Amino acid sequence: MNIQQAKEQIRQAVMIYLMKDEYGNYRIPLERQRPVFLIGAPGIGKTAIMEQIARELDISLVSYSMTHHTRQSALGLPFISRKSYQGEACNVSEYTMSEIIASMYENMEKSGKKEGILFLDEINCVSETLGPSMLQFLQYKTFGNHQIPRGWVVVTAGNPPEYNRSVHEFDIVTLDRLKVLKAEPDYATWKTYAEKQGIHKAIQSYLDINPDDFYSIETTIDGKNYVTARGWEDLSEAIFLYEEQSFPVDEMLIGQYLHHPRIAAEFATYYQLYRKYREDYQVRRILDGTAESQIVARAGKAPFDERITLLGLLTEALLPEIRQNVREEDCLKGLHAGLAEIGAGIQEKNARSVSELLTEAMQKEEQKLEELTAANGITDDERLRRQYPIAFAGECLKDFRLEKPAGSDKEFEIVKRIFSGRVSSMKEETSRISREISNVFDFVSRAFGDGNEMLLLVTELTVNDYSVRFLSAHGNEEYFRYHKKFMLSEREKELSREVNAI
Repeated sequence: MNIQQAKEQIRQAVMIYLMKDEYGNYRIPLERQRPVFLIGAPGIGKTAIMEQIARELDISLVSYSMTHHTRQSALGLPFISRKSYQGEACNVSEYTMSEIIASMYENMEKSGKKEGILFLDEINCVSETLGPSMLQFLQYKTFGNHQIPRGWVVVTAGNPPEYNRSVHEFDIVTLDRLKVLKAEPDYATWKTYAEKQGIHKAIQSYLDINPDDFYSIETTIDGKNYVTARGWEDLSEAIFLYEEQSFPVDEMLIGQYLHHPRIAAEFATYYQLYRKYREDYQVRRILDGTAESQIVARAGKAPFDERITLLGLLTEALLPEIRQNVREEDCLKGLHAGLAEIGAGIQEKNARSVSELLTEAMQKEEQKLEELTAANGITDDERLRRQYPIAFAGECLKDFRLEKPAGSDKEFEIVKRIFSGRVSSMKEETSRISREISNVFDFVSRAFGDGNEMLLLVTELTVNDYSVRFLSAHGNEEYFRYHKKFMLSEREKELSREVNAI
């Protein structure tokens, strides 16, 4: 199975383990809840899907890599306790609470969530001294004398032995206590993830042309050469920031993330070509609708690889702008609801000032942000939606101090002025982006007609969550025309296949 299929299997397991009867008892007792054991090559996204599951189910997540633990840190430290049995006093060895279990209780206090996932990575690489205790944990969910809290589901992960010499293969007794899933690297699945995460288009375009380079681990006489999904994603983040600072993105940098000489060298060459095309095709002028006729002619005569790269450059320029605009609109909608409450509040008898209400709203958002962060259950979009009103309130309070308005009504006028300014800026950006999308469709139509390049452009805008939301909200005649055309074309092909089969 691929990593997305594994995610769905784990999500369903967590859901049934957390199901309760009418009295609030878990329908599957903790002792009978088989921990999930996800086996997958390094860097395919095991930790990432656990974060996604926790967010989607609105529960906490505590993660540990078991290779970092000794028997003492996992089980707790021994101490002497004085006890009395049948009237006779004696010294007894007991254990302090496990660091792992203690962190779960700390998470519950900070996040306010009583249910969660305990994710133990690299569980098949534990030290020999800890191995026997892990068998007890997998069946009884206890470290030492302490059991994990009720409402917490255990998910474990590990690498296959061919990827890690520290792996200890589990015996039948251990495996019989686990729900075992095996995930394989799959570029098609990762591409969907890459679109949502905004992975650098140079990487996506390169892998579209060279999908076999997505994941590779091989042993040579000089050692292991490897490239993983994690490596591509981390390289993407580095490239964005290096470009922002005008630092060179060369093979020396790329080789720090792609530990495979051939792939690192070929991607470095492709990246330089990618940058050259960015300048040669004057991408910004295409978006502005001022591309010269010779640029259109060159694109029409370009080989397939160059066309794919050009489409990547166009969507690379469009999608971040669309993402920023959609997120800004989301934040303003949420902020509008909050400001409406403040506006109604200042009309009440004995109402507090706008300053007090804004300060209180800031504190609530900061508290909620702290709880969500503690639970490891917050996306980048959710974090922005929480931070946005905090920053807005800070700007308003700053203007209050500068302008010293007399009374709540005057304070609220300042609030509305700042809010209206942000809305106007957002709407101007929306109009500009809509024009850019139309200009891109016009360029692709003039250069390539209604061929595969147009289909690829429509597909790129359709699979990206932000562009779909933008186009659904604000429309675009060219997009919907081509989308309808290609969808009908696919249906005609499907019908033709069915007829031929009959």
